[in-house]
Amino acid sequence: MESLARSAKEGPDDERDRRDDGGGHEDVVGAAGPELPIRVETHVVIIVPRVSNNANSKQYETIIVERAEGVVTLTFNRPERKNAVNGQMWIELHDALTEIYNNGSDRVVVLTGANNEFCSGADLNTVGKSSGREHSHTYYSMREVTSVILALARLPQPTIAKVRGVAVGVGANMALGCDLVVASDNARFSEIFAKRGLSLDGGGSWILPRRVGLHRAKELTFFADIISAAEADRIGLVNRVVPDGELDAFVADWTQRLLAMPPIALAQSKRMLNNAMNVTLEEALDDEGTAQTVNFGTKDTPEAIAAFLEKRAPVFKGR
Repeated sequence: MESLARSAKEGPDDERDRRDDGGGHEDVVGAAGPELPIRVETHVVIIVPRVSNNANSKQYETIIVERAEGVVTLTFNRPERKNAVNGQMWIELHDALTEIYNNGSDRVVVLTGANNEFCSGADLNTVGKSSGREHSHTYYSMREVTSVILALARLPQPTIAKVRGVAVGVGANMALGCDLVVASDNARFSEIFAKRGLSLDGGGSWILPRRVGLHRAKELTFFADIISAAEADRIGLVNRVVPDGELDAFVADWTQRLLAMPPIALAQSKRMLNNAMNVTLEEALDDEGTAQTVNFGTKDTPEAIAAFLEKRAPVFKGR
């Protein structure tokens, strides 16, 4: 994991690359499949529960959670460290994601970073300092990382990573763990781990081969290069790259389009797609039959049929 200690002479304190002259900018290396978050809950129908929404009042130290008409935006908020993740952030991320999972009013989730940066990975500068829970061994601190990655993957709601600036190490893999990745043309991505004497974490060993294929995943991992948004788009690492000035509007449009969809049906489709590479065709067909049976038990499917016959737009409630 990125949170292992390093000596002061080894370079930057988090997963950001710096030039030899001490500058704070990453070197962009321009040239050198399908997206599937971690498999969860095979053959289980996920229905988003409807609960009251009291989360707007909750305050965190390292993240910001904002809700607006069904869209919840989770922002990494340590701009002084390019939003590098420390122990406290892992705790807060798990709490926030768990609350989103259980909140039927949250229909779409956007993951982003403060101050025009996504996330510079794990903050190695905080190793051994009081920033979160105390652990007797890195093995236990890695459990916190695992719990966050699984919580993100298990969200029944559609998730969008809105990426500006740097997304490296576990920051990159949290972005790739979202259902959709929309990047600014100034975004930069890297599986930086090898340059820190570490192996992949944050789900990267599972996600990368499914996105870009095994050999491309090995290239990204072994060389740990920082690649541009254009290169990430070329190899299929992201869904879209847009001009930075258009990023917010583009993601807002996608969130509105997702809000117009039936949430229970989307949650089940997401689950089946997540599991697609781990089940047989027969199991997939069984899952589809179960999911459609559930859909016909909701009010959304009759609403969709009525809207089609009446030649109007459907209004889905997730009930």
